Amino acid sequence: MARNQQADRELTEVLNQLWTLDTNRLRPGTDYIISLQGKAGYVAQGSNYARDRARAPLFTYVNEDKLKSIETYSHFINLLDNYEMSTGVQEEVTSEELKENRLFIDAMMETAVMKFAHGYLSNKGQSPSDCDQFKRQLYDIWFRLYHRDRSGGKDSCGFEHVFVGETKFGREILGLHNWVQFYLQEKHDHLDYKGYKARANKNTPDEDDHVLNLQFSWKGLVKPVGGVFIGVSPEFEFALFTIIFLMSTEKKTSVEVKVDEYLLELIVYRNGQCIGTSYPKLLSSNQWD
Repeated sequence: MARNQQADRELTEVLNQLWTLDTNRLRPGTDYIISLQGKAGYVAQGSNYARDRARAPLFTYVNEDKLKSIETYSHFINLLDNYEMSTGVQEEVTSEELKENRLFIDAMMETAVMKFAHGYLSNKGQSPSDCDQFKRQLYDIWFRLYHRDRSGGKDSCGFEHVFVGETKFGREILGLHNWVQFYLQEKHDHLDYKGYKARANKNTPDEDDHVLNLQFSWKGLVKPVGGVFIGVSPEFEFALFTIIFLMSTEKKTSVEVKVDEYLLELIVYRNGQCIGTSYPKLLSSNQWD
């Protein structure tokens, strides 16, 4: 998608404002410790074999007490076990799950990050100024179920794809771009970190970096590379990708922005009025220079 530079400049300013407001972001080396280990190798398309360049987990330590004491994280974690992993299997949403989704959105709306995103989108005419209507809009974008696999019932939603992860035909990992889910799946031995991915001409990423490109296997399937924000709050990711989604009408939106010290490509695919997928791709970090 061709975008004008002014739009990208404005978006960069907006996203940096979100970054500054994200007081629930965890601090590397204090609230969590990661171990990057080796650089991951090439995995052929469709292959589920990857050489393990990382014998230890990615997450050495996460302060779970702190995670669970922050309302948005604690509601977010409650949502992670609400989904069928395979596309083609119809999702059944219970009244309890509907309530959990709403509690999570309510908690996000209390944060400075989401209040700023709402104000920005409302000023741009992309969102209703009424808070309850905006919550409904968020719900529809992220939690409304749709068909990802045409053969079955409504089997997916933006939240499940991006934050929980799915599998396709038992052969391929879809989504799973969230660090909290990555950590919890790794802790329960469902996920095996294989190493970081970096461009040949770039140095090793840093263990303080808040954005990484990772290779991993999940329940026996390999993801050759997945972009993940590390340590950021759920509301930061929701706000960031909602803004990109609503400020474009394209099927695929790709924007290059500099957030803090990271040069990122942020990618959002739409599925009608819902998010199909969204993820960051780390292009470079100042710390590497």
